[in-house]
Amino acid sequence: MRHLTPLFLDLVRAETRLYNAVGSRLRAEHGLTLGQFEFLQIIDRVDGCRVLDIVGELAITVGAVSKAVDRLVAAGWCVRVAHPQDRRSSVLRLTPEGEEVLTAARPVVESALASLTGSIPAADLKRLATTLAALRANLEAQDLGRPG
Repeated sequence: MRHLTPLFLDLVRAETRLYNAVGSRLRAEHGLTLGQFEFLQIIDRVDGCRVLDIVGELAITVGAVSKAVDRLVAAGWCVRVAHPQDRRSSVLRLTPEGEEVLTAARPVVESALASLTGSIPAADLKRLATTLAALRANLEAQDLGRPG
């Protein structure tokens, strides 16, 4: 029997420390949290993005996403526009200010991550990326890990 608890705990602790370190730099340089950055990236990438698209991608609750989107709207980084086929729903779009902050933030995130992982051989990072992508795909295929 394999003991996976240490692996799991290392994965969680590494993720937490990476998230906090990148988030601190992003906040210092652009006044943007890493969570806000993630939301802006999804809104930018997903054509016709709705709250449920973000929920599905991040596996967090509708309420949490809706509140976070409200904060992005209040910051002037995105707007809610009536969905063309479903008036009960809205589509999220970046404002010019949101596009600007996202464009400025992307290289900061990449630079911070490169700095934090620079001592790890590229082949190891590639294997880790492949392994994590497979684990994520397996969890998503089984619809596991979504909030209750």
